[in-house]
Amino acid sequence: MTQPRPFDPERALALAARTFEIEAQALLGLAARQHAGFPNAVKAMLECRGRVVVMGMGKSGHVGRKIAATLASTGTPAFFVHPAEASHGDLGMLMSGDVVLAISNSGESDELAAILPTIRRLGVTVVGMTGKPESTLARHADIVVSSAVDQEACPLNLAPTASTTAQIALGDALAVALLDARGFREEDFARSHPGGSLGRKLLMHVRDLMRSGDALPQVAPDASFTELLREMTHKGLGFTALVDAEGRPAGIFTDGDLRRLIERGADLRALTAGDVMHARPKLIRDDALAVDAAALMETHRITSVLVVDAEGRLVGALNSNDLMRAKVI
Repeated sequence: MTQPRPFDPERALALAARTFEIEAQALLGLAARQHAGFPNAVKAMLECRGRVVVMGMGKSGHVGRKIAATLASTGTPAFFVHPAEASHGDLGMLMSGDVVLAISNSGESDELAAILPTIRRLGVTVVGMTGKPESTLARHADIVVSSAVDQEACPLNLAPTASTTAQIALGDALAVALLDARGFREEDFARSHPGGSLGRKLLMHVRDLMRSGDALPQVAPDASFTELLREMTHKGLGFTALVDAEGRPAGIFTDGDLRRLIERGADLRALTAGDVMHARPKLIRDDALAVDAAALMETHRITSVLVVDAEGRLVGALNSNDLMRAKVI
């Protein structure tokens, strides 16, 4: 039985540095190994009428799941099928017009090799990602993409380390080339990531978050100061909008304005809403992105903004708390 050696922190750091060096060299070497196979693979996936079906066993299978997820999230419909399950019914997931991306460093994975002839008969294009150009996978593939590395980072040169790093990098390279060819944009990415921060920033509009209807504090400019204060207190947003007869914002009054009036000793009972409002308040359209409202507040160092429609009529209000609850900021 192997006896563990005494732990040596310096040796661990040296092995980590060596691992990084070997894997970095493996990645740099990939560029020189890419010839016609890589653009042909991109073209096949771009013109695919079905889906990209990714396959791989063991560590290559784990990498394959990641590649399938990256492709799917960047505009190329893709999913992973386990080769062992494929021979027991999951080949039914493949359709004519699909592209199979089969991954195997050795190119001799038994489970994958066993189903390659059947896959070819289904009328799909097979892209083989392998480190061995003379392997069974390479011979059965329509297109071969080289993932060859000079050595593994494992000190025994056995455990898949540099080779799996190369596979991940090649998958990323395929995804990047495909999204570029498709004209994939931030908005497209956001639609497939609605739960992420980018999705919230690019998909959520002001109208989705604004307070409207009875929750919107508003009075006419000729309202008494008592009415103004009652509306602001009742709605609890820390401000009240002042709206003219046509429903357009004429001004705004905030709780900060109230404190400053009290400090000056103003006779509040003698004032109207129009006397104390700030004219020309900051406005934003209801169809603007919520992230644009956040930028407006930050630029002008304010915590609230009034929302108007295309005709300039007041339809809502938004404050920084609304944006924080939605995780826009």
